[in-house]
Order: sequence, then C-alpha cells, then structure tokens
Amino acid sequence: MRIKTLSSREFNQDASKAKKAAQRGPVFITDRGRPAHVLLTIEAYRKLTGGSASIVDMLALPGVEDIEFEPARAGTLYRPADLS
Repeated sequence: MRIKTLSSREFNQDASKAKKAAQRGPVFITDRGRPAHVLLTIEAYRKLTGGSASIVDMLALPGVEDIEFEPARAGTLYRPADLS
C-alpha cells in the first residue's frame, strides 16, 4: 500500500489525479501542511469499517426498484386514520 500526500490546492486543481492515487492507497490531503482529510476508494473504506452497508447504500444499488416489498403492519400500533 502506497500513501500519497496532496495539498488542498493540488487536490482542488486535479481531483482525478487524487482519485487515481487512491486506487493505490490512501491519499492524505493537507491544509497548511497538516493532514486534514483522507481519500479512500469505497472498497478500502468498506474493508476498514467492516464492510457493512447502510440501508441508504443498499437502496442506491442498481436493480433495487425491481424488488417487491410489502412491510407487515405494526400490529397493535397500527390504527386506521379517523377522517371524520
């Protein structure tokens, strides 16, 4: 794993360079010479965090619109609305 360091200015001027560098390892982005941010690929991030996806990530996956989902009623918590 190779770590790359870019200044905020370098990052802003060439984000594609930073994304390419992130394919090889973490990219530290500095502000005034001090590390402020880290750019990772999504694969590296998931490996680092244990790989668990949030419901938001899962709903953003392609093909999710084809899944049928009928949630069960909440039992005694469910009550029809009184529209009178």
